[in-house]
Amino acid sequence: MNAGHQDLTGPDNPVLAGRITTVYGVKGWVKVFSHTEPVSNLLAYQPWWLREGNVWQRVECDQSRQGGKTLSVHLVGVDDREQARAYCQRDIYISGGQLAVLPEGEFYWHQLLDFAVYSVPPQSEQPGVRLGRVSSLLETGANDVLVVTGDKESVDQKERLIPYVDHVILAIDSAAGRIDVDWDPEF
Repeated sequence: MNAGHQDLTGPDNPVLAGRITTVYGVKGWVKVFSHTEPVSNLLAYQPWWLREGNVWQRVECDQSRQGGKTLSVHLVGVDDREQARAYCQRDIYISGGQLAVLPEGEFYWHQLLDFAVYSVPPQSEQPGVRLGRVSSLLETGANDVLVVTGDKESVDQKERLIPYVDHVILAIDSAAGRIDVDWDPEF
């Protein structure tokens, strides 16, 4: 039996915030990978929502421990290893309304997904060459990286890894869903 509350509607404006990866111990604890920075911020965004098909399940954490990039958490009502196993390999969503409003020019990763990316030489009046769309972002330690996947409108179908650094990211137009970059289309 699942301890979480099931709901067909789920959270308002769902945002992927983490993933339950595996069981931890024998008393119902699970390991969680957090997409938040710092990792422990995920604990402040409760309840968590898990989705299976069209059904959302609401869960809450009542105890936690942090170890590096992962959290070990106990979910309310989940008190043994077998119950905990039912939650493994499931993404954690939160309500987008829980996120703090960022200053002008700053973005959460999920806000950049699916933005069109154009290679535009700096100080150019040219419209640029479309490289594709942001399919995901990576954290590398040195800097974040946009994963740009070619689409039907792009110059080719290549996947590009573009550093998310000031001298490469020229402009982000959230209204147009567009990112201009100083990036050679041949690279």
